[in-house]
Amino acid sequence: MPIVRNSFIQMSKLTNLKGRINYISSHARQENLYAVYETTDRKFWTELAKCNQEEFKKSGTEGKCIEARELIIALPESFVDYEPDKLLKLFTEHFKQNYDVECIAALHHNKRKTNYHVHLIFSERKLLDDPVEKIATRNMFYDETGKHVRTKKEILDEAGQLRSGCKIIPKGEVYERNIFTIKDSRFKSDSFLDEVKRSYTDLINIYVRDDKEKLKVFDKNGVYLPMKKVGKNNPKAEQIETDNRVRTMWNQTVDRALVSGVPEGQILEVKQSEIGQKAKASIQKSGRNPALFKSLIMTAIYALELLISKVFKMALEKADKVTEGFAKSEPEQTKVRAVNEPVMAKSEPIPEMPKKSKLASKYLRLADIYNKLEKQNEAIYQREQQLASVEKEIAGTKGIFKGKQRKELQEQAEQLQSQIASMKQYLSNIVQGYGYKNVKEFLAEYRASKAEYNDYQSAVARWKQQTGNKAESDSLKAKLQRKQQEVKERENNRQSHYYRKDRGGR
Repeated sequence: MPIVRNSFIQMSKLTNLKGRINYISSHARQENLYAVYETTDRKFWTELAKCNQEEFKKSGTEGKCIEARELIIALPESFVDYEPDKLLKLFTEHFKQNYDVECIAALHHNKRKTNYHVHLIFSERKLLDDPVEKIATRNMFYDETGKHVRTKKEILDEAGQLRSGCKIIPKGEVYERNIFTIKDSRFKSDSFLDEVKRSYTDLINIYVRDDKEKLKVFDKNGVYLPMKKVGKNNPKAEQIETDNRVRTMWNQTVDRALVSGVPEGQILEVKQSEIGQKAKASIQKSGRNPALFKSLIMTAIYALELLISKVFKMALEKADKVTEGFAKSEPEQTKVRAVNEPVMAKSEPIPEMPKKSKLASKYLRLADIYNKLEKQNEAIYQREQQLASVEKEIAGTKGIFKGKQRKELQEQAEQLQSQIASMKQYLSNIVQGYGYKNVKEFLAEYRASKAEYNDYQSAVARWKQQTGNKAESDSLKAKLQRKQQEVKERENNRQSHYYRKDRGGR
């Protein structure tokens, strides 16, 4: 089973539109530039930048003016087989048809040719059919910042001369001319980027020739946290990598929780209450704080580990009760009665033996993988119990005479923590080795396969009852074929598991 990868599409704000257009479309500045496609002439972008700067000045807003927006769309490497000009036109016109705004796009490879991608710059405004002109009904006065003032005196210096940068527009002349509409607010919404991701992911999947290259959009409302893109020469690379390590820890804990049997709804509740809601409130109050976000994730991990521990304790208590019940009960002799096997009447046709569906045929192999997950999860839980015991001992070793003992215990605790971290990573890697993106994806197929396999077993039992025949059990040859298929899948996925790390658009 090929690993289904998430599409990569990011959006950024452009504060220097002219410079950015020059950068993405210049052969002198781009080593691997294959095509440039424009839906309008360059004069449009000059006028757009001017309009946005004027509107920004009038608003009095602090910060930088957003002159346009840009999408970077990562493409499968097999797309190099398509003609660059036609491919870029397809992707650019796709956006223009959907949103009816002007675009300019470029098709690149990065320096090492590991990342084939499109840069697509688009306008948030449209040209008006007829420009809107405002005529001055009296002399209009503007100060150095371009702000309109009421009297001429406000723009004169001490000598009564017009200050540098100030201007006067005489009565009867045009003081304001608008050729663009206001900015379309939908381009600022989170839903817009999600919509674009789904639209382009569907478009890419139409043109991929191999199912292994098919993409999907990451479900941000699911149980997992997305990894952040580092990119090339990113000044925040170290901060992003630290953030990604904490996100990975959460995702590994989610895998464990799912294997342990914690309901997906409970995991989502923890994610939303401990991470989503608190992070949103923090951003609104004091802006983005990476250290606080890390703290929120660690608290959520702890909450999830408590749920996992609760599930294990309940399972152990249940097992103890079952064992106790068996010990108390007396063995009874079961009377075996001879049962006459039903024989079909000669005149009745013998029904055909039920056949396994493709999904049911996978069950025994998937059950082996599931058993590996359960064993690994139990081993992690045992190590965690050992760590808790050692930490309890450390808390009890106080005083100067127990320094040596405390040091030994701390070293033991560090070793256990390292082992647990490696074991958690291995648990997530188990399913990835068989071509699944994560445990959730594996469990979905495993449960569906188990249901179909149980239906098949029931159908076989009914067939045996009707015919008196015995179904053929899995032969040694069939088991060997299943193992060979398992090894083949793992080898294929090892080759396809390397996902180009250098995915940053230049």
